Amino acid sequence: YVGLQAVITHEAEEILRAHGLVLPGVGAFGDAMHHLEVMDLIGPIKDFAQGGRPFLGICLGMQLLATESEEFGRHRGLDLVPGSVVRLPSAKKNGERIKVPQVGWNRIVAPAGKDETFWTGTPLAGLAGGEYMYFVHSFHPNPSDPGVVLCVTEYEDFSFASGLARGNVSAFQFHPEKSGPQGLKIYQNWASMVKTSAREREHARG
Repeated sequence: YVGLQAVITHEAEEILRAHGLVLPGVGAFGDAMHHLEVMDLIGPIKDFAQGGRPFLGICLGMQLLATESEEFGRHRGLDLVPGSVVRLPSAKKNGERIKVPQVGWNRIVAPAGKDETFWTGTPLAGLAGGEYMYFVHSFHPNPSDPGVVLCVTEYEDFSFASGLARGNVSAFQFHPEKSGPQGLKIYQNWASMVKTSAREREHARG
């Protein structure tokens, strides 16, 4: 839809040849890391992310970028965006219970003190603050560096990082592909980044 040739693969060589990489995911953190380890993909994924080409994490794929997660015990992550993955709170500040998981539509906004111009040059470029995106999750990333937070979302009376950006690595807790035209705009922006990166790498090779 956005002009890219998408390939689903667990082959290291194919990952390392790609112009851009999407790490998706639905499921448990520990199980996902175990499968990546069994398929010997942790090294290739980290090598790709550290190589400068566009990298996109979605939902669990965003959480896997963290150093560790507390989901069903303690599990080591890819440590590409240092920090931890923690559970959404079960109650508001006044003690009223919060429904977990969060399932449904919720808004994304720029971090405090920023506006939508902060999103220039990222997959969120051109989106307005307050756009609704579709979430399905019980856990969220808590990055060590607040400077990597690209967007935030408020659930009940709790605010969490719903988007991260660190160099060539971008990631979202919500599902852009389930979020209507504005969600697809995120993939269009990312596709443009992939194409630009590929052209620049080709030019550099002469």
